Amino acid sequence: MKKVGLGIGVVLAFVLLGAFVLAQLGDAAAGSARVGDCARISGALDNPKFQALDCTSDQANVKIAKILPWNEDRCPSGGMDYSTYTGDSTFCLMPNFVEGACYGQSSDTGIAKVDCGTKDSVKVAKVVTGRTDRAACGNARAAVFPEPAVTFCLDRGGQRP
Repeated sequence: MKKVGLGIGVVLAFVLLGAFVLAQLGDAAAGSARVGDCARISGALDNPKFQALDCTSDQANVKIAKILPWNEDRCPSGGMDYSTYTGDSTFCLMPNFVEGACYGQSSDTGIAKVDCGTKDSVKVAKVVTGRTDRAACGNARAAVFPEPAVTFCLDRGGQRP
């Protein structure tokens, strides 16, 4: 497998590996969200903000993969860990990656869409929907989510000096 550098490690640490758990009760915008909806999660870990957005928005950094009762926090297993947002329900969140776009670290949102020339950015080389297929990524790094089934093929964006 081709080495893809620090950038992918940073992005995976922030979003794909579920490195942050967001907790906020009674968020009205989150209360009307449905599976497949997108949002921007931002702010401090102890006071996150949920902003529902169209999935085509450059600001939408997560997609709701599954919604569980508030007292159940087990997101699907068998692939990458999901980030979670807990309010009246527990949202299993996956990145809202767009094929061909690049992403980098953001102190406010954890991950944000950036110019592909940005140092340590990660490029989404391919998005395979409907199946979890690491082989579909060839030499790119595969990030697999089982529900809904999707494989993100990630490669290096900007080059490090």
